[in-house]
Amino acid sequence: MAISTRKAAAGAIAGVGLMALLAGCASAPSTGGGDSTGAASDFLPCMVSDAGGFTDKSFNQLGYEGLTEAAKDLGVEPITVQSDKADDYKPNLQSLADQGCSLIVSVGFALSADTVDAALANPDVDYAIIDDAADNDFDGKVDAPNIKPILFDTVQAAFLAGYAAADYSKTGVVGTFGGQPFPSVQIFMDGFAEGVAYYNEQKGKSVQVVGWDVAAQTGSFTGGFEANDTAKQLARTLIDQNADVLLPVGGPIFLSAIAEIQETGKDIAMIGVDADLYETNAENKGLFLTSILKGMKAGVADTVTEAGGGKFDAAAYIGTLENEGVGLAPFHDFESKVSPTLADELDKIKAGIIDGSIKATSVSSPVK
Repeated sequence: MAISTRKAAAGAIAGVGLMALLAGCASAPSTGGGDSTGAASDFLPCMVSDAGGFTDKSFNQLGYEGLTEAAKDLGVEPITVQSDKADDYKPNLQSLADQGCSLIVSVGFALSADTVDAALANPDVDYAIIDDAADNDFDGKVDAPNIKPILFDTVQAAFLAGYAAADYSKTGVVGTFGGQPFPSVQIFMDGFAEGVAYYNEQKGKSVQVVGWDVAAQTGSFTGGFEANDTAKQLARTLIDQNADVLLPVGGPIFLSAIAEIQETGKDIAMIGVDADLYETNAENKGLFLTSILKGMKAGVADTVTEAGGGKFDAAAYIGTLENEGVGLAPFHDFESKVSPTLADELDKIKAGIIDGSIKATSVSSPVK
């Protein structure tokens, strides 16, 4: 399925090691409802999920864990509301504002327009949104002064994953597909394809990427973020093109890819996104070559903690390889199956991306 360019996509953006911690990229005075003298007991943190739900073992679940962890430390009880469909976003956001929430965290780019509307309608409430710049008119500015974007330059970590996938592949074909053509989905696919291209350049190989064309910004998408037959069929399409490493980008759609792999009985490896799926989806851990990590749990926890202490800061959080906001999970069960030189090569590539000598870029990268 062909996709549109970045400006036509709704919303703005989403080292080898363990789950990353997120560091702030900027500092600014509070512009929302935070009160530096207020007690934490008066603070009510809240969260609304996207249609993937809080048990998606990925995107929403990590945000939820960050919220509940921070709320526990603050000694307060959060309110969470799950969205089952896109039509739920607006009423769910309004419901939380009506319940007196101090900070409302929206999980994901799909809630961008509704979150901006809610923030403008409730200027005394602080908002944060994961994987979106809240810049729906694309003027480079957040559309409401009381929204904090929590963003990740995921292209950097996805570049490492693409290189690893190319090195591991036995067929010379790797594949990726996404949920919907949002920038925070496409950024994974860009980095993955660029990492494969870099591998080919360095090794004199010709590993092929199916499912995504960086130059044209077109590729394969399911049309949503649910584990369903469409996602399963897309996985089959890539497998039929001889791909032996798959990167599904979009919450629980990876479960559909797993189901298809199990049905084919083929030796196909998976690359997870957001969390280390070897750990969060342990029943299928033997399928995961690695995962592309985003420090969403830490980013949300920090944001909630700061707001609970009356220090809400609307400046964007941007996770990178340098500040360990993004990264690559260990190879786990694949440690003995990958090239013995791969880890060292990835360390050098990571250093090159950080110092700028290796370019890992995407049109969907957040503006630093």
